[in-house]
Amino acid sequence: MVRAVLIIAAIVDVALAALMVAVSGFLFGSGPESMHGGVLLTAAYAAGVIACLAAPIAGFVFNGRGITGAGVLVAWLPPAGALLALAIPAPY
Repeated sequence: MVRAVLIIAAIVDVALAALMVAVSGFLFGSGPESMHGGVLLTAAYAAGVIACLAAPIAGFVFNGRGITGAGVLVAWLPPAGALLALAIPAPY
């Protein structure tokens, strides 16, 4: 059961990372629709993509070491953070 939850979390995390890479051109591209994000935003965005890819790996490692609850929590942190970010209203 826990392994199935971790596999679903891994699929969701990889999909979230793919979505972040797909829309990165709107933040960092050179086109007219781009926000022309700065260096700090680029570093934070890259850290977010890396966290999406590293979270399921850490979840499986924790599960393998017998810390099942922490593994599931770590694996589901990026999707929970994305949902929290969507709940914050736009500043305009």
